[in-house]
Amino acid sequence: MTDLTERLAACYASAVHDVLRAKGYGNQVLPTSIRALDPSRRLAGEIHTISGHVDQTLSRHETLLRWSQVLSRVPRGKVLVCQPNTKAIALMGELSAQALRVKETRGYVVDGHCRDTDFILDMGFPVFCEANTPADIVERWTYDQLGEPITIGTVTIRSGDWLLGDRDGVIIIPKEIAEEAVTETEAVMSTEGEMRRAIMDGMDAEQAYLKFGKF
Repeated sequence: MTDLTERLAACYASAVHDVLRAKGYGNQVLPTSIRALDPSRRLAGEIHTISGHVDQTLSRHETLLRWSQVLSRVPRGKVLVCQPNTKAIALMGELSAQALRVKETRGYVVDGHCRDTDFILDMGFPVFCEANTPADIVERWTYDQLGEPITIGTVTIRSGDWLLGDRDGVIIIPKEIAEEAVTETEAVMSTEGEMRRAIMDGMDAEQAYLKFGKF
């Protein structure tokens, strides 16, 4: 899977989207509100999911223990995608990011908020989120499932699916077609490279479209 991860990381989200749409997968883009903390940093890899909910009956110890269990139990080398079912608190911070880096986690995507953003940016850990807030999970939130399907926006995401996030946004690739989609994206990018060179050499836009079938 390392090879597929590296190949996907060399792609870009728009090209992957076009390939998926042509294959009949037109609903694979996460909401545009979910953006990279560092837009120059690309995130690619196989997904492992997290979901949770607001619970204000738990003590400080219980909430922090349960979050540490999430960090301990997620598998190594994955992209973590979290549906916290709340926009009131942060579901990623500096110490959590450090713990995930030790597990070679490739990055983190959350349908919610993040905090300690300066520290996370300094360490270079890729995070995609909706916004930032200093509010934390203590006495407010707990996880309920790891590895089970979640939904963000209109996209259902399963552990084992693949993800590519870049400056344009985040796209989910169903696991059944992941390698095929990456291979086709690589071919599209090669064609786009040829078309780019032709246009730079003076080819008319209409002629370029008729020759390469893209724009």
